[in-house]
Amino acid sequence: MTSLRFFPLAGLLVATPAAALPDDPLQSPMWEFVGSQILGADASVRFDPRVRVVMPQIAENQRVFPVTVDARGIAGVRRIVVMIDLNPIQKAVDYQLREAEPYLSVRVKLDQRTPVRGLVQLADGSWLAGGSWIDAAGGGCSAPPVSRVKGDWAQHLGEVRGEQWTGGSGGTLRLAFRHPMDTGLVDNIPAYHLEEVTVATAGGKRVGTLQIQAATAEDPVFTLRPRTAGEELRITGRDTNGVGYAALIPAVRAR
Repeated sequence: MTSLRFFPLAGLLVATPAAALPDDPLQSPMWEFVGSQILGADASVRFDPRVRVVMPQIAENQRVFPVTVDARGIAGVRRIVVMIDLNPIQKAVDYQLREAEPYLSVRVKLDQRTPVRGLVQLADGSWLAGGSWIDAAGGGCSAPPVSRVKGDWAQHLGEVRGEQWTGGSGGTLRLAFRHPMDTGLVDNIPAYHLEEVTVATAGGKRVGTLQIQAATAEDPVFTLRPRTAGEELRITGRDTNGVGYAALIPAVRAR
């Protein structure tokens, strides 16, 4: 269905078709709908091989599937979104970066065979996209998390671990949180997930903010590339019930 935009013309409203998303090289049946919902129906989008989406081609464990979006070959990236077309929850992470390289590694849930995409937004508001189809057995979003089965999840809410180091192409930060990341798709278990995490230096310089949805795997792990090597990093976060997360990550060490 074509969306419309209205412009005033001599006191009248004239309807013109909104810019359509480009044809999908992956030919996903949900690209136009999901892309419009996440990016906007009139978003400027191009498919670009410089958006490197690194992941296995087959999901051995659909509850914990590793995805890395690496756009370090592109100048002016300010935002990275991980999108899973055929999941019931299509957006896993929305990373708004400042003092960081355009790089994000995360683990997600897959509910069936689906395209998994990395979408990066440039300073001018336009988007570049990359990704591929992934084979998955299904059920990653509709199975209870392991911590629910064990019954120990409540004892660990608020726990966060992290470290940063230097080596190779620069600084790296890895963060791990204890959380069941409930999707709301399991009987008698309502949706409940880590919602937002902010990374900043102890002096207040913002590295980036992660907006997180329940399509992210249980006990989320994120790998980022800060441009703040040599500085302590302060981690603050909250979940959808208001439980807070906080940690101070020491300055980088060499590996």
